[in-house]
Amino acid sequence: MLSILVGHSFFLRFDTKQFERAKPYPPLATLQVAELLRRQGHEVALFDAMLATSTQDFDRQLAAVQPQVVLLYEDNYNYLSKMCLAKMREAACAMVASARRAGARVIVAGSDASDAPDHYLRAGADVALRGEGLDVLPALLRRLEAEAALPGDELLAGLEQPVSLQPRGGDADLEAPAAWDLVDIERYRTTWVAAHGYFSLNMAASKGCSFRCNWCAKPIWGQRYQQRSAAAVAAEMAELKARFAPDHIWFADDIFGFRADWVQRFAAELDARGGGVPFTIQTRADLVSDAMARALADAGCREAWIGAESGSQQVLDAMNKGTTVDEILQSRQRLKAAGVRVGFFIQLGYLGEGLPELLQTRQLIEAARPDDIGVSVSYPLPGTRFHEQVKAQLGAKTHWDDSGDLAMMFRGTFGSEVYRTVRDLLHEQVSLGGLDAAARRRAGDEIKRRWAQLIESLSPAAALMP
Repeated sequence: MLSILVGHSFFLRFDTKQFERAKPYPPLATLQVAELLRRQGHEVALFDAMLATSTQDFDRQLAAVQPQVVLLYEDNYNYLSKMCLAKMREAACAMVASARRAGARVIVAGSDASDAPDHYLRAGADVALRGEGLDVLPALLRRLEAEAALPGDELLAGLEQPVSLQPRGGDADLEAPAAWDLVDIERYRTTWVAAHGYFSLNMAASKGCSFRCNWCAKPIWGQRYQQRSAAAVAAEMAELKARFAPDHIWFADDIFGFRADWVQRFAAELDARGGGVPFTIQTRADLVSDAMARALADAGCREAWIGAESGSQQVLDAMNKGTTVDEILQSRQRLKAAGVRVGFFIQLGYLGEGLPELLQTRQLIEAARPDDIGVSVSYPLPGTRFHEQVKAQLGAKTHWDDSGDLAMMFRGTFGSEVYRTVRDLLHEQVSLGGLDAAARRRAGDEIKRRWAQLIESLSPAAALMP
């Protein structure tokens, strides 16, 4: 048996945008690994960076626990972890160095460790697992347990290089329980209630995504979509409801449900257990049939976020998105008719997007009138076709510092400030829906004026901004 400190490096305080947003979720994948290690007989403690103040909190817990092994296992369900934000990498490397100074063996796993293991190895990590890492982690820990005194360069003697682009497979991985007892749930509740007046927890009903968008990195689960049973997901929701009484659930799946019949079974399973908890999901426009919209509403879905990305079919095709502008509009209407709020994820600055395509995205927002939007600029993640297309243009800045950075890292049609202006205008357009008629007219006229001003400024010379 080993003494293991399991942690992650997503510090909410290090991301100004997310800290002000105040919607923290426990690190679900990290908690699942912690429970897996406990069931294998190890003594496990948790360092939860989400609500921690700094890496000094990790140092204090490290001194208190004095673990033999530190496992920094990033939350694979957190989409911000997939972006490999620079501040989080710096924090992780500082934690690795602290753990090595304390005499612990250090293992790291996550999107950034998969893409850029050398950063972590230079900081002092013994091993950087690639992918989910669950296929090699038990064997690695057994080796450490048997030969903990071996020097680092001999540690992996006889083991294959730990490369895993897919999980081990089978329902056992999908149904992995989480070590909820290691989390300070009340601290999360206090943060949520103070900021929003309600408390939200997170779940996952699936892993992965089978679609092939050119810009979307899948370093953890590969190109597979693995779905849990509707009964198991309903049972977990019922358990969280009984233990922690959340007011809301965020499903962190890339794609929730996938098929209407699965969602219908999920709704029935919840009914059999006395009802579920209102929830929010992510999905694709082409998956939202009338039957899917009704099933989501029956199951308790209150909000669905759709990866709309652009109002330009040319841009969607360049992304290999596999959806159409008409499907985006139809999905919005179907969900609205079923009583489900809709958010759009919008991506600006993709290859081939000029002023006409930006204006088509504006037209999409005006026509669909989503309840909310999230706007970003295209972010070249290692391992994607998009990254291969622009990597020769990347300079010293290869990652955003935090999620509010919104900086172009390749040569787009326009510069970062133009896209930030467009982001603000799109957000203001959506916010019109909450105003009375007179205020909406005044604000709408002001938005049109600013759009006209922006369009006028985007001369051929302005279009060449770095």
